[in-house]
Amino acid sequence: MEIDFLQYQVRNGDTLTSIASRLGMTGEELKVFHNSHCQRMDKIWFENLNGVKNIFVPTDFKTQAQKEQERKKKLPHQLSDSFFAKTYIAHETFESRFTPPVTISYTIELNLGKDNNTNQHTINYRQKDFKSNGTPPDDKLSSLSIACMQSIMPVEFVINEKGKIIGFADHKKIVGTFSGQRKELEEFYVGEVSQRYMDVFETNIMNEPFLLRQFQSTLLFQALFPRMEWFQKKTYGQESFYWLQNSFPVQCDINIEHENEDEDSISTILSGKIVELCTSQEIMRGIKHPEPASEPATGNIVLEYTTHIKNKTLLQAKASVLLSHEDESIHQHHINITQG
Repeated sequence: MEIDFLQYQVRNGDTLTSIASRLGMTGEELKVFHNSHCQRMDKIWFENLNGVKNIFVPTDFKTQAQKEQERKKKLPHQLSDSFFAKTYIAHETFESRFTPPVTISYTIELNLGKDNNTNQHTINYRQKDFKSNGTPPDDKLSSLSIACMQSIMPVEFVINEKGKIIGFADHKKIVGTFSGQRKELEEFYVGEVSQRYMDVFETNIMNEPFLLRQFQSTLLFQALFPRMEWFQKKTYGQESFYWLQNSFPVQCDINIEHENEDEDSISTILSGKIVELCTSQEIMRGIKHPEPASEPATGNIVLEYTTHIKNKTLLQAKASVLLSHEDESIHQHHINITQG
């Protein structure tokens, strides 16, 4: 067992404060330290040390400010080329009182680069190998939906130093890519329903703000692309999150903690609850009314990030949202993203 203290022999004129000052501590800190290591009968309570022969002192004391500085050095502080791994595996589970739980899994491929002229990063993003409840989707509409999305990938996003996706690197390229792929899709997915779906898909991707919001409002993107400032804070204020894709961002009170620190990794955990006065029906429908809600929604969100202490790589990201109405859960969504 590692010994992090030793016994100091008290001399005439010594006080808690005089000993502590030589160690870079306060008298109160030294008293707490000694009392946590000594026998019950040897505890000290007063500034003067009359009658006290020995006192336990730390061999390597660090102030709270020093500990905080060391913690910050172990965590990411800005987006770097090493933050993202090349491949992640994602598992998403959806639960509601209206439908049975569904688990979707897929592979994510990322390639992060930096434009030295603009000081902004670009990230190539691709999803593949979709499975629903452990098997590839076999219904035609799900298969068509996946095929359309994969036809425009990889999608290249612009991401700033704070970790926020702020746009597409080349939106026209996305539209042109689908137009070039559509004929091939139409040869495989025939019928009026498929044609209508592809018409809507093409219309949607032509609307750049709408398409960007489609990605940003997913729990996947909110979990996979954290704000870099989250890692450097111990407490936070308010942050807006999307509870559902295609809904609107909801204001939440957020608290941040860091734990599970070991030799290689450290966890950053955000816990939040809804404080905005909107109803669960508004969130589910994606339409917010101008009047404050008389029965506001209740909900909780948790995001947890595990990062490597040395190279600051994102090892794992987890997120959960729970939306309730009158203490009854109406929507749950969980995602677990790990290095592939």
